[in-house]
Amino acid sequence: MSEKINRQELGEDHIGSSVDTPIRKDAFEMSDEDKITKISGSFKDIMDVLGLDLTDDSLSGTPHRVAKMFVEEIFSGLNPANEPSTSLFENTYGYNEMLIEKDIELYSYCEHHFVPIIGKVHVAYIPNENVVGLSKINRYVQYFGKRPQVQERLTKQIVAKMQEVLGTENVCCVIEAKHLCVNMRGVKDSRCSTITAEYGGKFKEAQTKQEFLNHINGSTNQASDE
Repeated sequence: MSEKINRQELGEDHIGSSVDTPIRKDAFEMSDEDKITKISGSFKDIMDVLGLDLTDDSLSGTPHRVAKMFVEEIFSGLNPANEPSTSLFENTYGYNEMLIEKDIELYSYCEHHFVPIIGKVHVAYIPNENVVGLSKINRYVQYFGKRPQVQERLTKQIVAKMQEVLGTENVCCVIEAKHLCVNMRGVKDSRCSTITAEYGGKFKEAQTKQEFLNHINGSTNQASDE
């Protein structure tokens, strides 16, 4: 039995293929304008098959709007040309405790059903020689979120990029999100959410990890030395 058939038999199971987003090597040979034109035509066909009247004033512009949204907005993170620039600053004040960017808004799309993933992201790092501009953390979350995604992959991508930028393994990320592929279709459990975490360097140590979790959960109690 082929791998393709096995994957189809998995049905509603939430799986991912790799840490890297599966993108073809020729993905960016076509211009954004040509992509919009092609997607617009394809989406028009989908709407037509569904039986929608594309001569209606409310629907006639929808294929182009969707195509433009796909390329320029919600899937713009697929293009490496849109990766945020890095703003590093020398750690002249010698800050060596954790820095946490908490409750970063996440809007992404599930790659299995192309419906939204909505949640919040917590990212922390312990600086060495350099610190990064705070807004850059949010921008990296948005960059990797603006792709068809799997939450586990997204979590690891954010950590790997921050480790690369900062030159330290001491980075962690926790994501809590609702997947509308679970909440609004399939099992239709509107209450559940998914939590993923990736810990690097010192954040693998129990005390440091607990201090981070205390902070993002709103507790001011530090982890005990005992």
